[in-house]
Amino acid sequence: MCGIAGFSLSPGSDVDRTLAAQSLLAAIAERGADAVGYAYRSPGDGYPTVVKQRTPASLLLERISVPPAAGQLLVHVRDYTKGHPSIAANNHPVRHGPVVGIHNGIITNDDELLELHDCARAEPHMTVDSEAIFAVAAHSHSNAGALEQLEGAMAAAWLDEREPELLHLARGTGRPLWLGQGRDGLFFASTKLALEVLEHYCALSLRKRQVREGTLRALCEGKIRAQARFKPKTYFEADPLPAVRAPGELENCLARLAALAPA
Repeated sequence: MCGIAGFSLSPGSDVDRTLAAQSLLAAIAERGADAVGYAYRSPGDGYPTVVKQRTPASLLLERISVPPAAGQLLVHVRDYTKGHPSIAANNHPVRHGPVVGIHNGIITNDDELLELHDCARAEPHMTVDSEAIFAVAAHSHSNAGALEQLEGAMAAAWLDEREPELLHLARGTGRPLWLGQGRDGLFFASTKLALEVLEHYCALSLRKRQVREGTLRALCEGKIRAQARFKPKTYFEADPLPAVRAPGELENCLARLAALAPA
């Protein structure tokens, strides 16, 4: 059970990007401690800047730095199921060609899908199942119907260097995804709590709602530019993982966040 979060900000937003990233990360920290990472992109950039490390969130929180001009953010904490975290390429954000993304869930037909693409598993010993999502996104140009090839559970977000203005957000089945909409843009997270923590520390007011299963959205400068529906394959998880995978990380990170935030 991983955790994902991020934002697409409107032009001129005065949200403190670093504090927003820290707030979102702190609030999803308990969902995984095998690795942590984030990616951001500023207007005019193509490929995003990616930072990740094989530690719990608490060991990255104070080192996060997101430029004031960044308009897009992806944040991830990992509780791995496939693709050992000792291989950096297996940790999120994950790259496939022009696409960099984050994923909560498990894809069961990843090897089958990735066999179709010569550029798959570009890094030595890379085996993470999430790459299949971003391969499908890359080769279909983020077509909603193409996501129906995926088998398993999914909530995901990704950036494509060919579409520098867009952040793609998708919920398949079996994993939660919340969206918060406010004056400064759109924010997303695995939990409603993460959006509430963000509101508190960044002085935001968000309209919060769950994203429906089978929904793909393209976010642009803090607004929903396009939305499409798809039909996820039925997936039954015989032994579902609990949401809390790193006990104590939430409390630890929130205490650190309180110390970091401006008085």
